[in-house]
Amino acid sequence: MAADTSQNMHPFRFFDNREKYLLFVNTCSEKSVIAERVGMELDLITPNPRAFRLFDAGMGDGSVLTRVMRDLHRRFPGLPFVIVGKEISLEDTRLSFEKMADRFFEHPLTVLVITNLYYSEAPWLRPNRAGDQEQLSWREVALEGQTAFEFDVQIRSLEDMLSEGWKTRASRRTGNPLYVHPSVLVLYRADQRQALEGVVPQPGATDDGAYDLIIAAQPYRARLPADRKLRYVLAPLARALAPGGRMIVIQSTGHDPGMEIIRKIWPDEDPFQTPRHLLIEALKADLQESHRDLAFEAYADERSLFRYQLRALPDEISSNIGTSTLLAAWNAAVYVAQINDERLTAALGSGEYLSATREVLQRHGGLWFQDETFVVARQGSDPPAG
Repeated sequence: MAADTSQNMHPFRFFDNREKYLLFVNTCSEKSVIAERVGMELDLITPNPRAFRLFDAGMGDGSVLTRVMRDLHRRFPGLPFVIVGKEISLEDTRLSFEKMADRFFEHPLTVLVITNLYYSEAPWLRPNRAGDQEQLSWREVALEGQTAFEFDVQIRSLEDMLSEGWKTRASRRTGNPLYVHPSVLVLYRADQRQALEGVVPQPGATDDGAYDLIIAAQPYRARLPADRKLRYVLAPLARALAPGGRMIVIQSTGHDPGMEIIRKIWPDEDPFQTPRHLLIEALKADLQESHRDLAFEAYADERSLFRYQLRALPDEISSNIGTSTLLAAWNAAVYVAQINDERLTAALGSGEYLSATREVLQRHGGLWFQDETFVVARQGSDPPAG
């Protein structure tokens, strides 16, 4: 009950609304399309022969990460993988874990690390503050057996550990969830312990934080100003790249029918004010003096921009669109635009949102959204001094 009271005292965070998130994930193709875009960057990476190191800057339900892990196995079937996922949400961590038993079965040389640390801490698996370092909960679990069923049983048994380690409190200033206990959970197969010697992260190790690939897909709120996206998310992640490593950043653009729905209800709505070129210029100004081996690739629109769709059968988009399809489309539009519940309640009361959604779907023959990507790459050389 205390957590509910606390939530009511702080600003509402749209991405913490589980129902909207899960409906969006299961009715839109964004996760699978993002995984395909990440695969395009894998074509350009030559991993360290000791292990491929990947950092997922916000696992969500694990849909993108597990697809990328399958692609990695196809490319490097005999190479150890160190997969580090940052996730503050207990429910998302559980959903991600549900997908991992098959990954341990197909790719035995997998080390999976989950942490709730902040972006400025998570790549290095170490809190910044001395007090938090002393409180860090570091758990290592060696999974017994050789079948996906056995791994799944053991992973599900970790639920109590997750419930304790992934408790959150709300920031008094922003409403953002903050960890109560800084936590790191490391999983690998017990029968691969010898093969993974020297690869499994250890508390306080200095070689952590050098990643061949960093996935930063929608890692921040769209409405945050560029300097905050930079300071709290993008700059720390860029510093965590290994020589030859690449960070792919993916964000919404708002240039799509989804935003047309939004502006039929809120004509002046404009949540996407930091396009990739602006963020790249800000990153250059912040990092190029201290990290001169970083390159910034905005890509041409043909490479950067991509669409994903609302999943609907062709005969569902007709003169008589079903209510369930309209509700799924509306949910996707307000989810991407990050409209909070107070504004949604007022819109739902009028009923105009259904007619607005129907008109846009019929005019476009469906609903699609546009994302953009850019890349920060580190040259294949020794780390810069300092």
